[in-house]
Amino acid sequence: MEKIAAILIAAHFIGDYFLQPDKMVRNKRLPLMLILHGAIHAGTTWLLLQLWHNWQAPLAVFLLHTIIDLIKQRLGKANTATFITDQTAHLFSLLMLAMLLSQGANGATFTGFGYQLMIGFAGFIATVRGAGFLVTFITRELTIKNNLRFEGLQNGETLIGQLERGLIFLFFLAGHPESIGFLLAAKSILRFEESKKAKQGEYILIGTLLSFSAAIALSSATLWAMRL
Repeated sequence: MEKIAAILIAAHFIGDYFLQPDKMVRNKRLPLMLILHGAIHAGTTWLLLQLWHNWQAPLAVFLLHTIIDLIKQRLGKANTATFITDQTAHLFSLLMLAMLLSQGANGATFTGFGYQLMIGFAGFIATVRGAGFLVTFITRELTIKNNLRFEGLQNGETLIGQLERGLIFLFFLAGHPESIGFLLAAKSILRFEESKKAKQGEYILIGTLLSFSAAIALSSATLWAMRL
């Protein structure tokens, strides 16, 4: 069951954070766009599972993912709470589906190829892009509540966050997680002047800890899944 669950979750991360362009995110309220997004998830699941004669799993993913996303659209504005609720619902539904597939009449097991590559790629995408959404939602709310204004490159913080999480993932993959300390020290030195101001310093600290914590957690989970 563990491998089936890992592949279903990998397909979810690839579908949500790699095969979903910004245009699709903005227009997901349109029925056609929502259906297309669900179909992409179903197709990705079918390709990664490599259970070529099993159509029930992709169909279940299509229905579950589309329904959950439809409910999220009805909840209103995207924020931290809706993001966490949405992703929790998706992951829970995939775990239940993996259990049903593994305990069904045929007892589905993964016998395909490229397992570690698929899990590694999905984990990288989740770490670099997926975690960024959570960090962005939380820091954006802090910015609004505290009336903070920052001058810098457009999307500069987003790119910096993606780069640092990508490096953390590669450090784990290479077996040198201790290198994260050097990355943290380098970032602290580069942002030393900004951190002197109380609000900005706290904002930077919160954002950094969120980004690093998410990257460490997802990198560790990816390595664990790759060893199944």
